[in-house]
Amino acid sequence: MPLADVVEEAKRIVIAAEEQKLVLRVIGGLAVNLHCPSTKLHRLSRKYPDIDFFSYAKLSMRLQHFFQEIDYEPAKMFNALQGNRMLLFIDAGQERRIDVFLDVFQMCHRIDLRKRLELDKWTLTPADLLVTKLQVIEINEKDYVDAIALLLDHDIVDRDEPETINGRYLSRLCSNDWGIYKTLTRNLGWVSDSVEKYVDNKEAVELVRSRIRSLLDMIERQPKSVRWTLRAAVGEKVPWYELPDARH
Repeated sequence: MPLADVVEEAKRIVIAAEEQKLVLRVIGGLAVNLHCPSTKLHRLSRKYPDIDFFSYAKLSMRLQHFFQEIDYEPAKMFNALQGNRMLLFIDAGQERRIDVFLDVFQMCHRIDLRKRLELDKWTLTPADLLVTKLQVIEINEKDYVDAIALLLDHDIVDRDEPETINGRYLSRLCSNDWGIYKTLTRNLGWVSDSVEKYVDNKEAVELVRSRIRSLLDMIERQPKSVRWTLRAAVGEKVPWYELPDARH
């Protein structure tokens, strides 16, 4: 039966999936919680009512059988229509919803994560978690909280290493897509301006801001693609984002 503790339930599901040779990784705020000790701080703590996962589209049918086996009710119509990109399951007993994104994280921007999925044991990497938070156009408090926690607890480096943020990966992502560049750099500025609202310690505030400056510098120094340059010339005259389901 599903566990009441959402963190333990997420871990239980990942382990059970692994036993069936299914790749499943936690994303969203709960994944940030698993990586960030700072989420225990009062202003950076929040509730996690649901669980979001990421997996491969090629596993869609197997995942649907798997979640039913561990007592989650499928949203049959939704899964029939959207099962190549996203799956939805419900645990009525815990009033908990599970979303499983497949291959591509698509909210305000489209981010292909297939090559990133197996770099971490439980979750997506901190860099990938950060970009899923910063790609939001209408950024809200939970996104600020999660982004600050990630930046407070992880240094910016130029490669994939455990418990770090791969700034080179993020800068390359931005260099190929002006829309992602525009949204991420804007939101990094907003996060920098908001840190003092959520962090009391002056040294911690400066640490977050210094990491934001480091990341922005890497993004600006990365050579931009022809596609980026052409889209940058159009600028904000044409929307560079989509507006998704507000729940995310």
